[in-house]
Amino acid sequence: TPPFFAMPPSDQVVSPNPMGSDSNKPSTEYQLKKYLLLATLVATVTYAAGLNLPGWVWADAKEGHLAGDLILHDTHYHRYLAFYYCNATAFAASVVVCLLLLILNSESKAWAAALRVLMVLDLLGLMGAYAAGSCRDTFTTIYSSVIMSAILLYIMIAFFVYVFSGNPEKQAEDPKNHKREDQHEVLMLLATFVVTITYVAGLNPPGGFWSNSKDGHLVSNPIMQEHNSSRYQAFFVCNTTAFVSSLLIIILLLDKKLILSLPSLNLNKSSARFVALYGFIVIALFGLVGAYAAGSCREPETTTYVVCLIGAVLAYISLQVVITKAITENNRDLFVEPESSRDNETTGKAEANKALERAKTNEASKKSNEAPRNLVILLATLVASITYQAGLDPPGGLWPDDRDGHKGGDPVLLTTHPTRYKVFFYSNSAAFVASLIVITMVQSSSLLRRHTLEAAMLLDLFGLIGAYVAGSCRDVSSSIYVVALAGAVLVYVVIHIVFFTLDHGVKPEEETVLDNRREVLLLLAILVATLTYQAGLTPPGGFWSADDNLGHHAGFPVLLDNFPHRYRAFFYCNAMSFMASVALIVLLVNPNLYRPGIRCYALYVCMVAGMFGLMGAYAAGSSRHLRTSIYVLTLVAAVFAFVILLVIYFWKQSQKKKISKQDGNGSDVSHDQGPSGQGVRQP
Repeated sequence: TPPFFAMPPSDQVVSPNPMGSDSNKPSTEYQLKKYLLLATLVATVTYAAGLNLPGWVWADAKEGHLAGDLILHDTHYHRYLAFYYCNATAFAASVVVCLLLLILNSESKAWAAALRVLMVLDLLGLMGAYAAGSCRDTFTTIYSSVIMSAILLYIMIAFFVYVFSGNPEKQAEDPKNHKREDQHEVLMLLATFVVTITYVAGLNPPGGFWSNSKDGHLVSNPIMQEHNSSRYQAFFVCNTTAFVSSLLIIILLLDKKLILSLPSLNLNKSSARFVALYGFIVIALFGLVGAYAAGSCREPETTTYVVCLIGAVLAYISLQVVITKAITENNRDLFVEPESSRDNETTGKAEANKALERAKTNEASKKSNEAPRNLVILLATLVASITYQAGLDPPGGLWPDDRDGHKGGDPVLLTTHPTRYKVFFYSNSAAFVASLIVITMVQSSSLLRRHTLEAAMLLDLFGLIGAYVAGSCRDVSSSIYVVALAGAVLVYVVIHIVFFTLDHGVKPEEETVLDNRREVLLLLAILVATLTYQAGLTPPGGFWSADDNLGHHAGFPVLLDNFPHRYRAFFYCNAMSFMASVALIVLLVNPNLYRPGIRCYALYVCMVAGMFGLMGAYAAGSSRHLRTSIYVLTLVAAVFAFVILLVIYFWKQSQKKKISKQDGNGSDVSHDQGPSGQGVRQP
């Protein structure tokens, strides 16, 4: 797990409000990072699932089908519509949450409530998409419907109990219970990643799908369902149970009002919440283990081996916990200083105070280096993952057989465009190796202070740009356009900063707020760059596997020939979003650039443009038909209108604050002046 995703404990986070905050309230930053983590990961899986729908695509144009068109649309039309609408809704809700977090006033309770509503809508959309996209027969449909209906029924009952309760409990906790947020942080991370893993596995089960109807097969049905029916049912039950349990954990962590007390078991809400959260995470993890054992194996011997491995790991963890606890109990007294020495030695006190001051200084220095270290690790980890995948599955696909002088399994692009493939390969490999080196170097604090890692990160990003330009295009003009986009973003930001920050300086109390905004911007930019890099190299619909008499060329996108306008819209939106996000990451490395860029909203404009480019690419690449396109375009228009209204609202709020501040300063000056105009010191 990238460390940046690790949210700070509620008792250690500095409130964005420079005037302080109520210590009885949970950390606002902790709450917002929960939403940001969940929204980014949901956006990741829904974007990928929307561009590569479950059931695969038609490989050729036979029986009235278009090559690259969606099989699920022709075989299970109503399931396709349900999946598409739910997945698109979840994706749009995630984008709205990300945009809200960019401009959210952390002290506004109304916006926090709106975020919770959006996140619940997001998770419900994800649940509906999973049910529609993963089920093909009666058993899977009934099981998923029953378990998800039970979750919805529980949420509705808990909500109505809270609304009609005579003395509802407050959302805030006692300060003594803030330490539980550390444990909830781990639960949130586990549940979120289990949701993403099981969502992808449910939509793309092991073994793949039937691509034709030979020998009585049903097209787009899972192959494993026919060959290993019992094993497939075990996989589906375990995977769906883990998915739903993790969703429920996330919902309970987002809103504490959804916990029901259990008087019959002598459990109040706090105890019931503890039991529910840890009970469901155990169910989710065991469901994940069961799904892996059932889906990764085909023989009883291998399944038994996997189960034994899991048992050995659990036994080792239990033994480690017991040994660590015993050692801690035995050595506890060794670290306790005698009371008499603290009372009698004045010199010892002075030395202890000096040591404490040095420790505080070192801790402050460590914390100042922690943020850049986490950001660098996050970027390097994600770049390593996407470049690794792109290297194994290069753009253009692989030759399926040995014909016409090429070998099966070789990259198609190497045969059709050898120079372009070499540029892609070397750039992608350089970015991958640089990421691994950065992950290794990040352990050195001296390199952080010398900005060596930032330089390595920039080299990493330029390798990523080179690989994208070479792999996503097949002609020179498109490559030039993609590179020009990045230059245009950089030029715009510099001009915006120059003209709108001439007379403004950064106050010391604003630095913390700007750094927090930088973290949000950087995380969103990395998310967008990751999604668009993969989608640009492997566009929806796949590639032609061979040349044919209809003018199709091996290694070229199928969508380009069947729907040229849709492909161009997808390509340009995706390229704009990728280049805008990479340019943002470059700018966010230097404080001299990102601080004025955030203050004058130049970086916000680029980020919003990148998010809308992402939505445009989703709308163009995920749909082939008018009905679904209209729905997605309506969602995009609604999000755009929502953002415009938010900008107007916050602009008016900022103008009111400026006017009230000026009026307050004027009244203070007139009050402080004496009869002779001399300043009078106030008591």
